[in-house]
Amino acid sequence: MRRAVCPGSFDPVTNGHLDIIGRASRLFDEVIVGVLINQSKSGLFTVEERIDMLREVTASYGNVRVESFRGLLVDFCRAQQASVLIKGLRAVSDFDYELQMAQMNIGLAGVETLFMPTNPLYSFLSSSLVKDVAKWGGDISAHVPDPVREALQSRLGPRP
Repeated sequence: MRRAVCPGSFDPVTNGHLDIIGRASRLFDEVIVGVLINQSKSGLFTVEERIDMLREVTASYGNVRVESFRGLLVDFCRAQQASVLIKGLRAVSDFDYELQMAQMNIGLAGVETLFMPTNPLYSFLSSSLVKDVAKWGGDISAHVPDPVREALQSRLGPRP
């Protein structure tokens, strides 16, 4: 079985994330979306909330499942019996960072990294940017799925 991991914090998941997950689901028998538990950062949404949102918005993909992990990504890959990581790249600056990570991951555990260029529609999109726009009452409906938009509006509330 060809199995891949698509890791991230997904705080919150955006349409850019979903584009990468959906494209990966067509290439692999199973895609595991790995939600990083990073105790040194406090997110807008809890890990459980992020997992619930991801499960809801990926439910139409029969071969995608969502799990959380802490520690080394390669250890999570081993536990999931996945030998490939999927990473979306928005810009050259993403590549510089991700290349170092990919080289470390193959050195540590033989885990390959597949880089997917983002759809140009989402090349500027990040979870941080979406949260900032939502915080000030901007329209984020083109950038996140409806359940995520609703959760952001509920969490951040209306702003003057």
